[in-house]
Amino acid sequence: MNVQQEQPAADSAVGDDDQALFQEMVRRILQEEVAPDYESWEAAHQVPRELWHRLGEAGLLGVDLPEALGGSGAGVEICLMICEEISRQGFGGLASGYNIHANIVMPYILHLGSERQQRHWLPRMASGEVLGAIAMTEPGAGSDLAAMRTTAQKVAGGWKLDGAKVFITNGLLADMVIVCAKTDPKAGARGVSLFLVDTSLPGFARGKAIRKIGQHASDTAELFFDELVVPEEALLGEAGKGFIHLMQELPRERLGVAAQALGAIDGALQLTLDYVQERRAFGKRIADFQNTRFTLAEVRAQLEMGRAYFNQCLQRYARAAMSGTDAATLKLLLSEMQCRCIDRCLQLFGGYGYTLEYPISRFYVDARIQTIYAGTSEIMKELIARDMLGPVA
Repeated sequence: MNVQQEQPAADSAVGDDDQALFQEMVRRILQEEVAPDYESWEAAHQVPRELWHRLGEAGLLGVDLPEALGGSGAGVEICLMICEEISRQGFGGLASGYNIHANIVMPYILHLGSERQQRHWLPRMASGEVLGAIAMTEPGAGSDLAAMRTTAQKVAGGWKLDGAKVFITNGLLADMVIVCAKTDPKAGARGVSLFLVDTSLPGFARGKAIRKIGQHASDTAELFFDELVVPEEALLGEAGKGFIHLMQELPRERLGVAAQALGAIDGALQLTLDYVQERRAFGKRIADFQNTRFTLAEVRAQLEMGRAYFNQCLQRYARAAMSGTDAATLKLLLSEMQCRCIDRCLQLFGGYGYTLEYPISRFYVDARIQTIYAGTSEIMKELIARDMLGPVA
């Protein structure tokens, strides 16, 4: 493990003014490179592979990587700001794909990888040449990672992987996948290891695209490993410590989900503010009804409260002090808040909110998965309760 790289990016050289300029640049890039074609990508249930090259050329991938590895040396807050901005503009599917690639997979390699692994994968991920995914969930094992059946058996010169994963974001386009597999089937969670799998290797296969009710532009697939042999150096971190590595990286993953939630709530609120001031009923603007004003005030208050806790957690993360309970609380609070607030916003559109012609409908369907992936709300509640009460006797 590269200990030096494991330090959190608390000393970002990006100040508030620079961050505002960078955010404006991100907005411009999204309007130029994404907005004109996003509807067609939603219909195709996939963004084009070329988009990742363009995002890499624009400097939006790996912004918090060291410059020597293809990044900009910025702080984690810049990567999260990009997640939030993509979500704010209504590109929920792309936001999830970006979060997986830039906010989850790349930090895994940066924090856990050897120098050789870092130099092999990270510059190409920052340029968009390599698209990343992470494969944990299985057809018969969702949040219960200890029940996974994918195995990695030690063989001459490497490891042989067998099994299947499901609901893998970026699964159809990924060039490299971090795969969770059991290296000791008898050891439960203590027998899990992580592997960097090149998807061009023999024995790797993809199922057809999984159609979802929302986040259509985020390609999602089932992956298969049939006697897939990876070299010894494909092991990420230490053998048997995969579950520990996953727990170490969960705070950042859940910060990313929270950033998406904040962006989506803000974006939906702005759409609703515009609509209620233009639409009229019973001789006056929708904005002039008390119910409308109270609803929007509540959404605004929820957004501000959620952002305050998000910022608090981000500061803790920068000090390497963000606990698993902090991460579970943040993920539970923000993902549930997103669904609730956007539902209230859509209600103010009346029947038009239920049509695909109005973008609020996409905000609505894209939000639903947020309480499920990266750990369901029920799992988050159990983690929080366990911190207070201990495990169930």
